[in-house]
Amino acid sequence: MSPAPEGNQFWKLRSKHGRDKLFETPELLWEAACEYFQWCEDNPLYEMRGFAFQGKVTKEDFPKMRAMTLSQLCFYLNCSDSYFRTFKSLLNNKQEKDLQKIDKDFLTVIHEIETIIYNQKFQGASADLLNANIIARDLGLSEHSDIKQDIQINKDPFKQIRENTGLDGTDSEAKRSN
Repeated sequence: MSPAPEGNQFWKLRSKHGRDKLFETPELLWEAACEYFQWCEDNPLYEMRGFAFQGKVTKEDFPKMRAMTLSQLCFYLNCSDSYFRTFKSLLNNKQEKDLQKIDKDFLTVIHEIETIIYNQKFQGASADLLNANIIARDLGLSEHSDIKQDIQINKDPFKQIRENTGLDGTDSEAKRSN
């Protein structure tokens, strides 16, 4: 097999370039996201708790809120996180004049999906249904404390010691009596 001739343009013979859109319309993306949201509601996580009553120990499973994540949504949609981010980025980077209605609709749906996921996590953490520390880090929330302190650095830290002990040539007793 010989190599392709230099300067060839065989790539132009391809019938298509790149991956197809996962969703032909923003409505289909929205429907799939809603299916994921419903799946999260229908499939909570379970925590096993033990109880002791009159010497008898019993264990029961208690449902816990499942945090929605963009990563889990992408897994549900059978795409990677990077595909989703790239799709959004390509739409965001288009010039306003080049955006078609369908592009704007896709951006609206993506924004709604991200808002729902953010709000579900935030509200779940606020109500102690999700671990607040983990969710705060995931959402980029943190408490900041600005502590300002003025520090003066004395070029000669032993100056006061020498003055108080008389090692600087002055009479330390005379200073103390004043």
